[in-house]
This record gives sequence, C-alpha cells and structure tokens, in this order.
Amino acid sequence: MNDKIKINLQIADANYPLTIRREEEEIVREAAKQVNIRLNAYREHYKGLGTEKILAMVAYQFSVEKQQWMQRNDTRPYMEKVKELSTLLENHFQEK
Repeated sequence: MNDKIKINLQIADANYPLTIRREEEEIVREAAKQVNIRLNAYREHYKGLGTEKILAMVAYQFSVEKQQWMQRNDTRPYMEKVKELSTLLENHFQEK
C-alpha cells in the first residue's frame, strides 16, 4: 500500500503541489493555514508592503517562535544537574 498522497496547498496566492505521507496531511495543511493567517494579518497591517517582504516577516516570526520553543525545551542544564547529583549520591553511598 502506498502511504503517499498528492495534495495542493495554496500559500500567498500561489499553488504548491506536494507529495507527502498520508499521516502528515493534517500537519502540513495546518502549517499552510497558519502561514496564510499570519500573511493576511501582515498584509492588513502593512498595506504597502509587497508579498515577498511580508513572507520574509512571516518566516522570521515563525523562526523566532521556534527558537523560543527550543530554549524552553532545552533539557541539557537539567541533565547536567542530574548527573552531578547522581555522582554525589553514588560517592556518598560508596563511602558508607
């Protein structure tokens, strides 16, 4: 069974044919919808700006949000502290 499907996405007044895995369809369509929502909001706010510049602003906004999300979900400092505490506990129990 072929788990790939062909869909058409409309983003910024352009049509994009894509072949995607069936299980990705909802996410892909929602992503395109979110781009168009933000694009339309920027178009409303910056009426004289061209589509190319507005799309750059939308891409920048998504990139900033991704970076913020990645920082919130960075577990490295916690993992380092857990290792440090584990070492302390192991040393403590080895002494006894």
